[in-house]
Amino acid sequence: MSSLLYRLGRWAYRARRLVLAVWVGVLVVVGAGAGLLGGSFATGFSIPGTESQDALDTLSHNFPQVSGSSAQIVVVVPDGAKVRDAGPEKAVARSVDSLEGLDGVSAVANPLVPISLPEGTPPEQAEEAASLSDDSNVSDSGQAAIITVQLDDPTEEVPASLRDQLVKAGESLRDDLPAGSTVQVGGEAFTEQSDFGFSLTEVIGLVVAMIVLFAMFRSFVAAGLPLLTAGIGVMLTMAGVQFATGFADITSTAPALALMLGLAVGIDYTLFVLSRHVGQLRDGMDPEESVARAVATAGSAVVFAGLTVIIALVGLSVVNIPFLTVMGVVAALGVAVAVLICLTLTPALLGFASPLLLRVAAKAGSSATKGGTVGSRVLDAWVRAVTRWPVVTIAAVVVVVGLMTLPALSLRLALPDAGSQAKGTAARDSYDLIAQEFGPGFNGPLLITGSIVTSDDPLGLMADLKKELAAVDGVKAVPLATPNEDATTGIVQVIPDSAPDSDQTRELVQRIRDLEPTLQEKYGVQIAVTGLTAAGIDVSGLLGDALLPFLVLIIGLSLVLLTMVFRSIWVPVKATLGFLFSIGAAFGAVSAVFSWGWFSGPLHVVQVGPVISFMPILLIGVLFGLAMDYEVFLVSRIREEYVHGASATEAIRKGFRDSGQVVSAAAAIMISVFAAFVPHGDANIKPIALGLTVGVLVDAFIVRMVLVPAVLQLLGDRAWWIPRWLDRRLPSFDVEGEGVTRELALAEWPGDGSAIAASALGFQPGGAGGYRDVDLTVMAGEILVIEGEHHSGKSALAYTLAGRVQPSTGRLRVAGYVLPQRSAAVRSRVGLLGMSDESDPAGTVRWALSERPQILVIDDLDDVTDPAVQRAVQALLDQSPVTLVVTCVQAESIEQALPPDRVTHVHRTSAGTHAKVEVG
Repeated sequence: MSSLLYRLGRWAYRARRLVLAVWVGVLVVVGAGAGLLGGSFATGFSIPGTESQDALDTLSHNFPQVSGSSAQIVVVVPDGAKVRDAGPEKAVARSVDSLEGLDGVSAVANPLVPISLPEGTPPEQAEEAASLSDDSNVSDSGQAAIITVQLDDPTEEVPASLRDQLVKAGESLRDDLPAGSTVQVGGEAFTEQSDFGFSLTEVIGLVVAMIVLFAMFRSFVAAGLPLLTAGIGVMLTMAGVQFATGFADITSTAPALALMLGLAVGIDYTLFVLSRHVGQLRDGMDPEESVARAVATAGSAVVFAGLTVIIALVGLSVVNIPFLTVMGVVAALGVAVAVLICLTLTPALLGFASPLLLRVAAKAGSSATKGGTVGSRVLDAWVRAVTRWPVVTIAAVVVVVGLMTLPALSLRLALPDAGSQAKGTAARDSYDLIAQEFGPGFNGPLLITGSIVTSDDPLGLMADLKKELAAVDGVKAVPLATPNEDATTGIVQVIPDSAPDSDQTRELVQRIRDLEPTLQEKYGVQIAVTGLTAAGIDVSGLLGDALLPFLVLIIGLSLVLLTMVFRSIWVPVKATLGFLFSIGAAFGAVSAVFSWGWFSGPLHVVQVGPVISFMPILLIGVLFGLAMDYEVFLVSRIREEYVHGASATEAIRKGFRDSGQVVSAAAAIMISVFAAFVPHGDANIKPIALGLTVGVLVDAFIVRMVLVPAVLQLLGDRAWWIPRWLDRRLPSFDVEGEGVTRELALAEWPGDGSAIAASALGFQPGGAGGYRDVDLTVMAGEILVIEGEHHSGKSALAYTLAGRVQPSTGRLRVAGYVLPQRSAAVRSRVGLLGMSDESDPAGTVRWALSERPQILVIDDLDDVTDPAVQRAVQALLDQSPVTLVVTCVQAESIEQALPPDRVTHVHRTSAGTHAKVEVG
């Protein structure tokens, strides 16, 4: 990968005008698409397959009158008056009549008028009908009433003009009521959509990021580059999300999350490449070469870090909750755009800014000459302090993070309702007024529905169901029980004693569902509990159930990825435990603020209580990716020093000094960006932003910069131990660009234009068939014969030269490419044939030569024993200038198959795991 990124960085530097034009063009096209085809964001949360959602879907077909959104008009008359007085009653009746005439209104319930029946209704049916409705929508004091307005459309589709008409109707009603009366219009239809645009606090966050970057580079140009690239990435992501709303349902929380993440990672990823580039310029490297190497090295780490975040976000789909999957995919899109911009647009912009950055590097070099920067001296003192007594440091971290985690035990989850809206909004004011006058349960009514198609007395059946449900513990009132027009479906409205987001309401829903077998046996009705409150409880329950499996998935992914990167057992275990520490502290902070109310005023928390249900699982996914960022950027530098010969202690100190400053700056930027979304951000994003702020703070400055060096110091050399069998089986992920560094170091080797060159080459498979200490040079057009017994290493050597087996030691260049770094390029230029099972050897060789390979490797050529076939093979090879490598047991057995004047090398191998290969 690092080799590919090296070439990409060099190309982007040279073609910087084209790269910039392409990105600007993409931004214009996507922005135009968003403006022309974009739709609106969804406001609801649903999970297909849950009882509540299935019941709502059924009601939309069988009882459409209750499937749309609704509004509420709360009427409160002054002390000494009652809503049933003649004046208020007539005013309410006139208001109901006017509301019924509004376009988009399907029904209006007058709380002061009993259910009306057609003339001639039998007395027994009239009595049953009267029992189906009561005066629960009139408060116990008699001073308040709720007019319920049922609308045709769902909340997100209610026209603004209809909301305005409802507000005017409320104002007219207030004018008709006695002086001192209160009328508040609100309800579900007035739930405000979230605004994910910039506010002053987000701007302050960017200013803080600018200050951090300026302090690091001492240049406004250098400091502005990460902000510019992040801004372009965010604009492109937001335009793409807006465009997608025209074709998919996307909740308003999704773009806010993508905006927050896109800004944070966009700034940080460019910062990593920029800091590496400036450091290389300081050491005197040519700007073009420096950009290419910065993209190859820091860019490799960016790709790994970005992939971990993307995998974690897309991994939210395993929970099988559609709106959460959409949020994860949208946020992952923002991260992917940030990675692509970092790898292409950033090197292009570095090319434009080369003259200015050379001056920045010169200033940095002057500071280093004078004894190092203040930051490097502080980091050196820091790492020496935390590693002096590692056991004490580890114990202190465990105690501090443990205390920060304690509030998490009080964390409660729920979906947002009108109570989470800001005070002063119509939905929140009506919510508070209803809770004050009627009780909290009236803000979260439950809807019980069931099929009554088999009943010959639907009114009597609904009256019986109403009595049964009214007797359930926790039910305050049952204001409505009615069949639909064709008497196939019935609904019962149940008012709980408790608030919608309380544990008591959740328990009530379960008690009603547990009553279903009894009602089925007694009345032949299979009920389902639905409504917004029940749907929220179902969503929260599924999210809670999915939390542990998702956490296990993330932990497993963390262990596998970090083992691949660091070739160690203890480093991934330590990193994963540190990640759990960060998650615990983040949950603790969210609970302390949103459940306990700490700092709720300064942070503008509109309601203390449960936090949005998907916060934990989303926070785990996002923080996992960010934690892996810091682990990779910090520990990879320590590992690089260790594998280059430094002692365990020296590696920790030097690696920490080299990477600590950029990790600190990156974390400070992320913290400032996330924190900016807390005070005035979207109510659903606020707890996530706070969790990420504290999570990054703890992960970067406590876990990675205190716990990590202390644990590595305690483990010493054992930190980098891995079983040999596991090391061989795990794929390698070059996050620090070691491959391109090695390739550049061998750029002039061997310098003789050879087709194949090897020095001290070895392969140790852990069994028979290895080789070691191979030194050879094969020029273009020559033939190399490798002779030896089976399992002597001859086939392994041939496959290594063909780019199919990775050598364990030594240097190797084939067809001009260094192996194993450029194995893909070698495989595309080197043909490989095995003759042991070949039925048409001459035809196979003819086909291979028709592909025009630069080099052709033929294994077990001596399995071709027919002299006529051998001569046919020789004739084919004699006509081709291809460089040839063949293996056999004895060279004499294939003399007729090879052009004799081109055989220049014969290597003989002896049996054994590490057979010596000698030049014949």
